[in-house]
Amino acid sequence: MPKPNPPRLTRDVDRHGNTRWYVRTPAGPKVRLREEYNSAAFWQSYRDVMAGKVKAPPQIERVERKPFDKESLAWLCSQYYTSAEYKQLNARTRYVRRQVLDKFCAEDGEKPYKLLLPKHIRKRRDAKADKPESANTFIKALRQVFKYAVDNDYVVANPAQAVPYLKAKGDGHHTWTLDEVERFEKRHPIGTMARMALALMLYTGQRRSDAVLLGPKHAGGGWLHFTQFKGRERKPITLDIPIVPELQRIIDATACGKETFLLNGLGRPFTAAGFGNWFHDRCVEAKVPGRAHGLRKAAATRLAELGSSEHEIMAITGHTTSKEVMRYTKAARQKVLAASAMARLKPASEINVTFPPDSEPPSGGKKAGAKPLIDKEVAKLMVPRGGIEPPTLRFSVACSTN
Repeated sequence: MPKPNPPRLTRDVDRHGNTRWYVRTPAGPKVRLREEYNSAAFWQSYRDVMAGKVKAPPQIERVERKPFDKESLAWLCSQYYTSAEYKQLNARTRYVRRQVLDKFCAEDGEKPYKLLLPKHIRKRRDAKADKPESANTFIKALRQVFKYAVDNDYVVANPAQAVPYLKAKGDGHHTWTLDEVERFEKRHPIGTMARMALALMLYTGQRRSDAVLLGPKHAGGGWLHFTQFKGRERKPITLDIPIVPELQRIIDATACGKETFLLNGLGRPFTAAGFGNWFHDRCVEAKVPGRAHGLRKAAATRLAELGSSEHEIMAITGHTTSKEVMRYTKAARQKVLAASAMARLKPASEINVTFPPDSEPPSGGKKAGAKPLIDKEVAKLMVPRGGIEPPTLRFSVACSTN
């Protein structure tokens, strides 16, 4: 027959199988014993509790939550959480949106939603002027809540719709440069998971949420065929991207997973957030300032510098409008145009001009086969007639840093 526990000592096993030991004090509350069971320290702690030398932690007073007033902002948000529009969002978007709205309701939730005016929202937006992305996320969330309210006849107009977004500072994530790519490659050679991650994002131009899902099942016939993670439930975008030889070489040299190319330290697929943190650590090791999204921008910039059109770049990145692509490649376009413009200022003696065979050259001239009138420096930046060559690992044209 098992020996009974000493007085007031109880054993508790949680749903994960972890065992915890408690001593119930004479006053009622329990005190947990954190030392290893049956050790000298464990029994000393037990005696201290029984002697009253250790006080039980204060009891947390439970506060009953009052039901929301049906005229309050908190009630309106609670109704929005039950809507089909909210439930159809992906899990990450729902989590972020609820965090934003719950924080808003913690401060103003008891106020009547029908009295919320654009000036009130504008004031809250302006309080976040130093963080425009955060301010815009707040406005976007509130617009969706009041769109739901308009659709369900709770209000006549959407006050958040009258409040414009703030302009973002700078150009967003830093775009990787040629030097940074080479430093990363030097620190993380072919065969490492870090090099696999760099190549996968650089040679596909995809987001980290796509990079962590890509795997052998998406590859076939020298192409990657997949549906982008972002917007996959509402507006899915399916892409076919050729696997350039350098990417294939790195895939072949890396111990990739059966489901995904990228694996974490436990041999499992990454989550998007976990991958972002892990890749940042690899960047720190290589002493480069870049992040994962900067490689997507670098890929788009590289294609622009090679002369790709906006629609060609959109076919790789998956953008549905040219607005974001233009922002990514603005500096690259300027670089190509500047090179072309300055080439026109070269002295005539430096420009190699020839005449077609069917024309008569001026005195001293020389007939030759027809050749294009293109400066050599400009030619380096132009697209070959055979089409746009795929980007190479070494970036034959340096990426913009803007």
